[in-house]
Amino acid sequence: MNRPYARPFETFVAPARARPQLWRLIIGILVCAGMVLFGSFGLLLGVGNLLGHPRAWVFEVLGGETIAHIHLILFSFLAMAAGPIIAAWYLHKRSAASLFGRGTWVIHDFVYAVVLSAPLLGLNLFIWSFFYDAVPNLGLAVWLMSLPLSLIGLLIQTGAEEVLFRGYLQQQLAARFRSPLIWAVFPSLLFGLVHYDETLPTQTIGLVIAATGVFGLAAADLTARTGSLGAAWGFHFANNIAALALLSFQGSLNAISLYVTPYTDKATGLLPLFVCDMATTAVIWLILRRMLSR
Repeated sequence: MNRPYARPFETFVAPARARPQLWRLIIGILVCAGMVLFGSFGLLLGVGNLLGHPRAWVFEVLGGETIAHIHLILFSFLAMAAGPIIAAWYLHKRSAASLFGRGTWVIHDFVYAVVLSAPLLGLNLFIWSFFYDAVPNLGLAVWLMSLPLSLIGLLIQTGAEEVLFRGYLQQQLAARFRSPLIWAVFPSLLFGLVHYDETLPTQTIGLVIAATGVFGLAAADLTARTGSLGAAWGFHFANNIAALALLSFQGSLNAISLYVTPYTDKATGLLPLFVCDMATTAVIWLILRRMLSR
């Protein structure tokens, strides 16, 4: 492994080196995909059965029109987290903990990433407010009452994505291939593609994939430099709090957000906003890699 990734990343990847065969990884990816596609739906269906709802209720939840619906969607990401854990356990004979990295590093880097990211994400929202007026969405009292479950749900959602893309995929690819073009770029590209939304305008689809892909690359580099998921997870968590719980697109999964934008995600002319978001991602990444690299 070439520097500057040598020590921390080697520690992070070491558990995956015992069974790095591609056939194991391919089956593992299929297991993860199955958990995402069917596990999340099954989890919601089970909750619906317990509450006495018909099967059609699951599709109502996926519409995300209420606070409870968004919370259920976020908690359904437990199924996504289960995929790489199952794959690591049965196919690679390693523990769930090995997907995260050294425990003390995870906690340290997570806290630092949240603390360092939050002011810059807040600054981004502050600059945005000079050009647009935020539209009130939830009353402050309702928002505060829903916030604890929202934060837990976002912790689960971002953690599940990090365990899958920066944990399992990045580790197993790095155990087999030396080049970052494979173990960093491929999971980041896949991370961008899973955010594809055919209901969006063509240009916006490309911007969403680009923005999430850029974040994926930043998260992959932070994981390699720190030797744990902590930094990427903390950055992801802070980012999603800003994007889902503070200011969301109008008409798009905004039920837990304090404010919404005066435009929808189907509006034209969103290029400057996405460029600003990607620039913010790059600045936060540069600061975190400087402060947390081992």
